[in-house]
This record gives sequence, structure tokens and C-alpha cells, in this order.
Amino acid sequence: MPKKPKIRKPGTVRRIIRSPYPKEPEKAEIVVKGAEPLYREIRVENTLEGEKGKEYKLKEGAEVEVTVEADPEETVPKSKSDL
Repeated sequence: MPKKPKIRKPGTVRRIIRSPYPKEPEKAEIVVKGAEPLYREIRVENTLEGEKGKEYKLKEGAEVEVTVEADPEETVPKSKSDL
């Protein structure tokens, strides 16, 4: 299977947002370094899976890595004119 094109950006967990509804999970707000100002904050469910399926939660201030990857069929090569 071909390797998926991807980009990685460092980030920091700014805060943990608890849901007012018991059935909805809490969220981690992450500031992505190097992203455009209007789009640098993302919120994701605060659940990570470790070895053997054990679940973990992020802490405020945690340093994280945000990865975006796609199947090769969903991408096009970057041309020199894009630079």
C-alpha cells in the first residue's frame, strides 16, 4: 500500500471544554502553530487511545502533534508554479 501524503504541525492544548450535557464528551481546544490566525484553533474529542485500547485524556498545556493525511488518490502533485 502506498504511503499517504501528510503534513504535521505542532500544537498546544489551550483548554479543556466540559460539555453541559452528560452524554456528550469533553473537548480539547488545540492551537496549531503555523496555521493562519482565523483557523489555528481546533476542537477535538478529548479521548486518545493507547496500547491495548487503553483510553487517555489530554491536559491543558500539553504539547501535541496535529497530523493531516490523505489517500494518494485524493491528492495532486504540487507544481513549481504553486511555490
